[in-house]
Amino acid sequence: MNIVITGASSGIGYQIALVLSANPANKVIVVSRSKEKLDQLKAESILTYPQSKLMVIAGDISNEQSVIKITEEIKSTCGQIHILINNAGLLINKPFENLSLKDWTDVYATNVFGAVNMIKQLLPLLFSVDKDRRKNHIVNISSMGGFQGSVKFKGLSAYSSSKAALVGITECLAEELKDRNIAVNCLCLGSVQTEMFSTAFPSFIASSTTLEMAAYIAEFALEGQKFFNGKIIPVSVSTP
Repeated sequence: MNIVITGASSGIGYQIALVLSANPANKVIVVSRSKEKLDQLKAESILTYPQSKLMVIAGDISNEQSVIKITEEIKSTCGQIHILINNAGLLINKPFENLSLKDWTDVYATNVFGAVNMIKQLLPLLFSVDKDRRKNHIVNISSMGGFQGSVKFKGLSAYSSSKAALVGITECLAEELKDRNIAVNCLCLGSVQTEMFSTAFPSFIASSTTLEMAAYIAEFALEGQKFFNGKIIPVSVSTP
């Protein structure tokens, strides 16, 4: 399996990469802006799993030209992608009236347009003409903040609405890409004790750890396309 994970320099993405790199049959391509943190991830992966195949690509998915370069590097080394996990995210916690237009554009540039551009650029590598082989899988990582009917956090109007946009994009692409043997699903995560979450909510204890959530996402990325397409799945212990 050739697997691309964005936002892999810390938190959930970092742990997903470690879980998936445990299997030497997986070639895991990790993408983030921080080359230094990605190199740390690669070193830990090799130390923990000596047979791991983890490839580091530093780039900014919010920048179109950067995504094109990322894609070219992936294409030159892999040729085909079986799984894309759009995990990169930006969270800004501010009251609505204090959010600047730049805050909105920064959040959407990563959470929406970054994911869209990664899918668009990697689509030729995800497409399979062999209808008998297993479906390739795009997994978009959203949030319970973007799940319709869920309780929302104050201060997250930009973040939550961007994650809601990713939900809608998932449903649209699942229909458009089903004839290309590609499944598109979306996981709406509940609170996870990441660095980003802790910074935004320093006094709040999340309901799950990064390792717990990463293990679930990794398994879903590998097997979920057998059972789901175009599904928006809440991954949360709370209701709604």
